[in-house]
Amino acid sequence: MAGDDEEYGPDDARRARWTATGTGALLTLAGLAAALLRLTGPAPALVPVAYALGAGVCALAALLGARGRTRRALWLLIAGVMVMALGDQVD
Repeated sequence: MAGDDEEYGPDDARRARWTATGTGALLTLAGLAAALLRLTGPAPALVPVAYALGAGVCALAALLGARGRTRRALWLLIAGVMVMALGDQVD
């Protein structure tokens, strides 16, 4: 819808890009740290793989957010966190 895009100014778009990029980077680091911690413990092999996969999805979301694809980045952030939560439930 073209009318929805006109409501937001360039400052809003810039803020959305920075938010998506920053959140994606933060979740990527958290997922990688959790994967490394779970890798050294007695957790099943699926747990660190799920954290690493979720971190990879969040890294992709950060990349898309930096390029202005904030809506897709938001959905990828949600998917990445869900994958990491699945790994936590397996543990």
